[in-house]
Formats: sequence, C-alpha cells, structure tokens
Amino acid sequence: MFDLDTILSLLTLTGLEIVLGIDNIVVIAIIAATLPPHQRDKARIIGLALAMITRLLLLFTIAWMASLTSPLFEIAGKAVSGRDLLMLGGGLFLIVKAVREMHEAVEEASGPENSRRAGSFAGALAQIVMLDIVFSFDSVITAVGMAQQLWVMATAVIIAVVIMLVASGPIVRFIHVHPSVKMLALAFVLLIGVALVADGMGFHIPKGYLYFAMLFSVFVEGLNVTLARRRRRAEASRSHGKPAVDLAAPREGEPSLSR
Repeated sequence: MFDLDTILSLLTLTGLEIVLGIDNIVVIAIIAATLPPHQRDKARIIGLALAMITRLLLLFTIAWMASLTSPLFEIAGKAVSGRDLLMLGGGLFLIVKAVREMHEAVEEASGPENSRRAGSFAGALAQIVMLDIVFSFDSVITAVGMAQQLWVMATAVIIAVVIMLVASGPIVRFIHVHPSVKMLALAFVLLIGVALVADGMGFHIPKGYLYFAMLFSVFVEGLNVTLARRRRRAEASRSHGKPAVDLAAPREGEPSLSR
C-alpha cells in the first residue's frame, strides 16, 4: 500500500492538483472580494471545501464523467459534448465576470471610497459552486490519468485543497490591499475564461502556456510592488529626516547677534 511507486504517485499528483487549483483560488478570491469584509474568509473556506467535495464526488462517478464526453449533437460538422457545453458556459461566465469587475474597479477608483455595493453571500456561493464544477474536470481527469488507485486520487485531492485553503487567505488579502494586483488577478480570470471557451470549442490551449504567462506577470507585478514600496519608504525617510530650520541662527555673511 505504501510502496515507493505509490508514494511518488501521491506526491506528484498532489503537486499537480495544487497547480491546477491556482485558477480556482484566483477566481474564489475575486468573487469573495465582492462581499463585505466579515464574509470574505467564510466564503473562501466554504468555497474551497465545496471544491474538495465536488472533486471527490466526481472521482466516485468516473463512469458518469465519461458519458459527458460523448457527443450530444453536431454543429457545422463538429461534435458537441456535455463537457464542451460546461466549458463554454463556465468560460463565458468568467469573461463576463472579469469584464464587469474591471469596469467596477475603474469606476470605484474615480468615486468615493467604499462606494461599491456589496454582493450577497448566497449569490457569491452559487457562483463559486458553479465554477468549482467547471474547474474540477481538469483536476479529476488528471488524477484518473496519473493514478490507478482511488484512495491515492482522493488523498491527493484532500491534501491539495488543504494546502490551497492555507495559502488562499494571504492571497485574498494581498489582492484586496493592492489594486494593481487585483486588476492583474482579473486579467487572469479573463485569460482563464478565454481558455475555457477555446477548450469548449475544440481548441485546446496547453495549461503550461497559461501558467507561464501568469507566473511571468506575477513576477513583473512583484517587482513593481517592491519598487513602489521602496519609493514610499525613501520619500518618508526624506520627509522625516529633514533638519529643522533654526530661525535664530545667522545666515552666511551676517553678523551674529549673540554676545
């Protein structure tokens, strides 16, 4: 049960599940940001818990998942399956969601602080559940392709979701504090939506390309955040480090008044 091949398979699959869950974390962070501050952590925890439950249920219904890949009808000679429709619907939703959030972020920047109306908790949770189903397909398909034992797949999913749960808190707070990072996260959501739509239409975009673009963008944005922070520190030190001007001290070339 715990031979070397099984342990290596478990570790590899857990790492892949964490990587495949990055887009899920970003989307949950964006949806949770629309809620009041006291509800964001609750939505994040419930959302990731539902993601784990969805993945485990799909693992136990592999036969039903296989039926979703069978063609339902044809359009212009191309077969369309239930999975294609699910990817198309989820991708279009993410595109609309990202564009709306970008628009509201721009409007919010030019308006008064906290002028945005908070969303409902039930609505945010419904969006998270729907997108969990969409994102679970890649995760479960990867697990089935890499491991032969069901307990290995389930254990990898549970470990990955627990790690995502721990890491998602700082990510959500960091995105909320830095507006430029939030806009970058929205760009990621838009990119993921386009990839899902393309996948649903039969044009598969390798996830490696998407993750490399996201990683490079995060690296550049990290440099920008670090540069802006150092500039603020330098300006603060210069403003606090200016010597006080002594009005009683004589200027150069003037006689001293002291005896």
